[in-house]
Amino acid sequence: MLKAYRPQAVIRSIVVTVGLVGTALFLTACASTPEPPVAALAEARVAITTAEKDNAAQYAGPALTEARQQLAQANAAVDAKQMIEADRHARQARIAAELASARTEAAKAAEVNQQMSKGADMLNEEIRRAGDQQ
Repeated sequence: MLKAYRPQAVIRSIVVTVGLVGTALFLTACASTPEPPVAALAEARVAITTAEKDNAAQYAGPALTEARQQLAQANAAVDAKQMIEADRHARQARIAAELASARTEAAKAAEVNQQMSKGADMLNEEIRRAGDQQ
């Protein structure tokens, strides 16, 4: 025997199928949007602040400037909902700030070394003069 054609059942089936597909697409879209890189941004800010406190602007200005620019680009990428780009820029900002800190530390160490060398030279000169007077 043939089944009776029931348009309401077909329509209901189509509506349920469309609803399920729509829900699945919505959940997939929500799940695929990455979260803002909060940790990477915070690490970059801390690294930049540390470099600034170490006086990196004097010793490693270009690296510190690069760090600040990368952080600005990271924040702009977050605003544009480009979280992967934001994460990349935030990590580059942290690395540039750490480089600025390292260069600052090296420059300060070189200054101390130079001062110590001058002091040693002065002491050697004094010892030589004292030996000449005897």
